[in-house]
Amino acid sequence: MRRLILFVLFVGFLAAQSLVGRSASLALDQQASQPPRSTSSSASAANPQSVLAQADSILEQMSRLTGLPIKAPLKKRIVSRPEIRKLLIRNLHTEYTPRELHVQEATLRAFGLVSRTFDLEKFLISFYTEQAAGFYDPRTKTMYMADWIPADTQQMVLAHELTHALQDQNFNLQRYMHVVKHDDDAEAARQAVVEGYATAAMFQRMLGSTSLAVLPSFGTLIGPLINQQMAEFPVFSKAPFFFRLEALFPYVQGASFIEKGLKQDGNWKDLNKLFTSPPTSTKDIYQPDVYFNHASLPTVQLPARTPLDSVPGLARLDENSLGELGLNALMGQFLSEERAKAVSADWLADRYILYEDDAKQSYALVARSRWVNPEAALTFDRDYHAVLMQKYAELTADPRSTPECFIGHTASGEVILLRAGSEVRWAEGVPQSKVHAMVKWLSAL
Repeated sequence: MRRLILFVLFVGFLAAQSLVGRSASLALDQQASQPPRSTSSSASAANPQSVLAQADSILEQMSRLTGLPIKAPLKKRIVSRPEIRKLLIRNLHTEYTPRELHVQEATLRAFGLVSRTFDLEKFLISFYTEQAAGFYDPRTKTMYMADWIPADTQQMVLAHELTHALQDQNFNLQRYMHVVKHDDDAEAARQAVVEGYATAAMFQRMLGSTSLAVLPSFGTLIGPLINQQMAEFPVFSKAPFFFRLEALFPYVQGASFIEKGLKQDGNWKDLNKLFTSPPTSTKDIYQPDVYFNHASLPTVQLPARTPLDSVPGLARLDENSLGELGLNALMGQFLSEERAKAVSADWLADRYILYEDDAKQSYALVARSRWVNPEAALTFDRDYHAVLMQKYAELTADPRSTPECFIGHTASGEVILLRAGSEVRWAEGVPQSKVHAMVKWLSAL
C-alpha cells in the first residue's frame, strides 16, 4: 500500500520508546556501577508552547548528532486534534488523486485484506488523528506538534520531527519518496530509511554519549513494547493485521536497519549513502546484510498483455510489487505472524497486475513470484494454497489440477496456482472460458 508522504510519530510509539530508553539507560548505568541517570525531560512540567520554544536548540543538537547541517530556518506549529484532522485530510488529498485512492482500496480488496465496504480514506484519517504526536510536512517545510502530548515526551517528538527537517533540508524528502511513487515495495523501503533514521536519532539523543551501536538489537527491545502500547488505542487495535504491520514497519525494522548501518560503518555521516543510494526493496530492510553487503536481487516481469486483458468489463488498474513486507502482511493476516515471517524471508522478487470490473464490483489479478530455491517455492505454494482456502470459503478443486498446478472454482471466478522451479505464479478471478489460456500463459513465463 502506498504511504502518505507525511512523516508522523505515533503516540503509542513514544510511550514504548520512553520505556526502552529508561531500561537501556538503567542497564548501562548498572554495567558501569554508576547511579541511574534520570531520563525525564527538563520540561516535564512544561506546556507544549514552552517546549516548542526549545526547537531551535534541539535542532542544533540533532544536527551535531547526525552530522546533517542546518540549511534553513525552521517553521513550527502547535496544533489541536481538529487541526491535525484538517491537515491530514489536506495532505491525503494532495498525496492521492481520487483514482490513486481507489486503486489502493481495490488492491486491498482484491488480495482479501479488507472487506468490500472498507473506506480507506476514512480509516487513514481516523488512525492518524488518534495516533499523531507530531509530524513534519516536506511540502510546507513545517514541523507540527500535537497540543495533547504529555510533557515528558514533548522533546522526543521534537527530536524525531526535527531530524526529518534535517533530512529534508539535505536530501529533499519529497523528491526522495516520489522517485519510486509507483513501486510500493521500494517506497516502503525508503520510508523505513527516513523513519528508522529519525527513530534511531531520537533514541540516540536519549542515550547521550553512549552509542546506539553498543546496545543489543534495537528491534528486539522496542518491537514488543510498541505492540503493547499501541494496542491501547482503539483504531489501531481494531485495524487489520496487514495495516498494523505496515504502520510499524518503518519505525521498528527501519530503526534496526539504521542500527546495523551504525554498527557496520561506525558513524552517522556514513549513513548519508542511504539517501543517495537507497535500498530498493523491503528485503534490504528486513535483512540489512543484503543492502550493506551489496547483494544483487533479481527482478521478475510480466508481459504487456495477459489473457485477462481481453475479458469484457475488466479494466487494468495497476501493476506493482508486494515485496517481502507485502507478502509478510498478506500471509500474516490469513495464516499467522510466525508463519508469514518464515516464508517471506525466502522471497526474492514478485510482480502482479490488478484488474477491476466496476459494474460487477469484482476483481481479478495475476502474479509472479521468485524464491531462493525450489524448496522455498514449494513452501510458499502450499502456504498460499492455504490462504486461498481461507479467502474463498467455497473453493473446490478442478479435476484438471496437478501437483504443480492447482485449479479451483470460487464464486468470484477460477483460481490458478502454478509452481515452476523457484517460481510460484497465480491468477484469481479468471473466467472459466480463460482457464486454459491462463494456465498456458503462466506456464510460459
